[in-house]
Amino acid sequence: MKNILMRKVIVLGAGLVGAPMALDLAKEKEFDVLAVDFNEQNFGKLRAAGVQARKMDLSTEGAIEQVVADADFVINATPGFMGFESLRRIINSGKDCIDIAFYPENMFDLNELAKEKGVCVISDIGVAPGMSNLLSAYGVTLLDETEDIKIYVGGLPVKRELPWEYKAPFSPVDVIEEYTRPARFIVDGQVITKAALTDGEIIEFPVIGELEAFNSDGLRSLMYTLDVPNMIEKTLRYPNYIDKIKLLRDSGFFDTEKRIIDGKEVSPIELTSDLLFDQWKLEDNDRDLTVMQIIVSGLKDGKAQTHTFDLYDEHDDETGIHSMARTTGYTATVALRLLNARLFREDGVSAPEALAVSKENVDFMLNGLKERGVNYTHTIK
Repeated sequence: MKNILMRKVIVLGAGLVGAPMALDLAKEKEFDVLAVDFNEQNFGKLRAAGVQARKMDLSTEGAIEQVVADADFVINATPGFMGFESLRRIINSGKDCIDIAFYPENMFDLNELAKEKGVCVISDIGVAPGMSNLLSAYGVTLLDETEDIKIYVGGLPVKRELPWEYKAPFSPVDVIEEYTRPARFIVDGQVITKAALTDGEIIEFPVIGELEAFNSDGLRSLMYTLDVPNMIEKTLRYPNYIDKIKLLRDSGFFDTEKRIIDGKEVSPIELTSDLLFDQWKLEDNDRDLTVMQIIVSGLKDGKAQTHTFDLYDEHDDETGIHSMARTTGYTATVALRLLNARLFREDGVSAPEALAVSKENVDFMLNGLKERGVNYTHTIK
């Protein structure tokens, strides 16, 4: 029987990030956790730890509504292609939600529905987007006038293996989409669009050394919520990665138009994704790392000042949880604890930067992550 003081949490999606989130929340007696996924193979670690897990096809009509009916909180960790519709159904069910589905649609399109239902949603609350938004906005609050925000972020394998020196915690289709979608950023207060993979530069980072940075479309909600004249996000990879991906892209391997080969219809992108799946797949025993740097520059008391936030995190050998799962998933579970502690409550859909209005919120997030071994450093110049 459920303890009346316990809070029921439903985690929709129990994959690379979903399962660690369920495990993290289940460690505390105040949460009664149920993880839901179509793939029962994702339930091994959960059931071994005594965490409830249920097999269900969440795409079927009424499935989400049924499983969240008695929830106090829902975490939306469904795949991106179904994430927006999943969130709509969660909101329609009247449930507060932490949303890390990272869908291409605009989260704010569900804002009025959430307000109508009296629901509080925090969307995109992972590492990037997520903590990148929160710390960018927090940096703005520390300055009298903000002139520039730069965000550099990447997930990489600890062991570099040619030719790619890359492993993807996501489907190759989703990764390739980052390399084909135009990159938007802000220059002198105007939205500028360039092709992805452009403006490559080599940057030195603590611990890991030199990495290659290139334009990607990662600002998301920051483009609309922060009034800063210059903002950009760049993706990080090991050096020489850009040229390899450009060779595939410029040679047509990412084209979506189907071709007939030996009487069968196939698109280059489908073939490329199939070939890269095994080469890029992040296996359970692969050690990964996450590196992020956020630089917020402007004026304080009439003098130039820069706030830099750095993250370097590696795979947890003790738990076997990947760094990308830790840095993304634990951000979401700490945000859920923030809601549960009633430190943030705003009906509607909020982006992560909305939390930065209160230093108490920022400290709560940073301290919660630190308790889980995810450490951000803050330097001022």
